[in-house]
Amino acid sequence: MSTALSSPLKGVRIVEFEGIGPGPLAARMLADMGAEVTVIARPQQGAVTAQLGGTGGNPMRSGKAVVILDLKQDAAREQALALVAKADALIEGNRPGVMERLGLGPAECARVNPRIVYGRMTGWGQSGPLAQAAGHDLNYVALSGLLSLSAHRGDRPIVPPTVVGDASGALGLAFGMVCAIHQARSSGQGCVVDAAIVDIVAMLGGIVQWVRSSGQIDGPQPSPFHDSPFYDVYRCSDEGHITLGALEPQFYALLIDKLGLPDVDLKQQFDHRAWPALKARLVALFASQPRAHWEALLEGTDVCFAPVLSLEEAAQHPHNTARGTYQRTPEGILSSVAAPRFHQLPGAKTHD
Repeated sequence: MSTALSSPLKGVRIVEFEGIGPGPLAARMLADMGAEVTVIARPQQGAVTAQLGGTGGNPMRSGKAVVILDLKQDAAREQALALVAKADALIEGNRPGVMERLGLGPAECARVNPRIVYGRMTGWGQSGPLAQAAGHDLNYVALSGLLSLSAHRGDRPIVPPTVVGDASGALGLAFGMVCAIHQARSSGQGCVVDAAIVDIVAMLGGIVQWVRSSGQIDGPQPSPFHDSPFYDVYRCSDEGHITLGALEPQFYALLIDKLGLPDVDLKQQFDHRAWPALKARLVALFASQPRAHWEALLEGTDVCFAPVLSLEEAAQHPHNTARGTYQRTPEGILSSVAAPRFHQLPGAKTHD
């Protein structure tokens, strides 16, 4: 068994100008990987942060040092620049131009530290017609084109969880920061990382764009991802829900076998004409039993199954428990642990 490794970013120093949403999450991802993150926080808590996060501990500050500075004051700006001078990178999430007006833009920071990686987290990016417009997660996902794919035909798109926009943006920024830090350490020259959520979500849509090119989604013909009986969410008799994703023929065959439907012609899996009737059968079948029944029958098999869990249920699921995917903060707040995980190569020698 491989030995777990930790702190791959040990020795990397990051200054975070605290905002909301994806910027703090990106910085926490980097802190979870061992980076030394110093948060420059405002003297007063923002209205949105107070409303959404309450008055308890802030898990986005986990593993970070916090410095309270009023950046409208000259002395505070000098303190901030002193921190930047010793850092590898910084993260800010303001509208374009705000940091420049504070005297903390890329030019000012580069003067005190030419190797600084200047990470800019926004929804729309540093340029373009919408750069100065307000927006949130839902809006950026909508403009990427991906929100439209959440709707079944004739239905309105659903509001996705913030992981689609804000968290994707955070991951994209963290990835960009590590790439730029690596380059700066070899070249001695920093850069600006323009991380726009709309760009990053669009990039993460690469797989679906590829599928679209063959007419399998976002087109006039029935889609395996929207119309088929073998890739969908089904309601159970207790109002719970389960998911199926049996795209491959061998997984589909196993699903049909386990559901006891010997009359279903497996050769018709991708015959669009057969889909409505089989979909209706599965809707009725899954609605006839509670979610636990289908979990006992299908979970852990190759039918590509998972129950739809609440966050609390997810934290208690045996698979997530075995992997230690979730933890609770001292204040009792549910929080996920750092990912991905790193393990020593088998047979490799350890170094102190």
